[in-house]
Amino acid sequence: MNRVMLIGRLTRNPELHYSAGEDSIAVARYSLAVQRRYRREGEPEADFISCITFQKSAEFAEKYFRKGFRVAIAGRLQTRSYTNKEGNKVSVTEVIVEEQEFADGKSSSAPAAAAPRTVTADGFMNIPDGMEEETPFS
Repeated sequence: MNRVMLIGRLTRNPELHYSAGEDSIAVARYSLAVQRRYRREGEPEADFISCITFQKSAEFAEKYFRKGFRVAIAGRLQTRSYTNKEGNKVSVTEVIVEEQEFADGKSSSAPAAAAPRTVTADGFMNIPDGMEEETPFS
């Protein structure tokens, strides 16, 4: 069984790319800083885990995740290797994200650039332009 579950903070904003070819798919990469429960003196307090997600999840991550946000992910661990431009063999271990979600409420996450939201007299909030088509939940 290959199942990984992590909760950590994003170390940078996700980077979205599309694969080459006629049937390109969205690919997002980000890394999580995951606190170590126990550590020895002189060792780091956190591990930095590379994560990759695809298709709608990739587009979601790029649109809504920001550096400093605390997120929970589940997926599988994958290792691969390649030869870089200098001719050195490089090994990579990363999590292929199958599920991802916010792990904190909005108030405890890092601030995000968002459109101002106002409440009308009838108690409803105005929806920012463009939100009708894509809501951040299903």
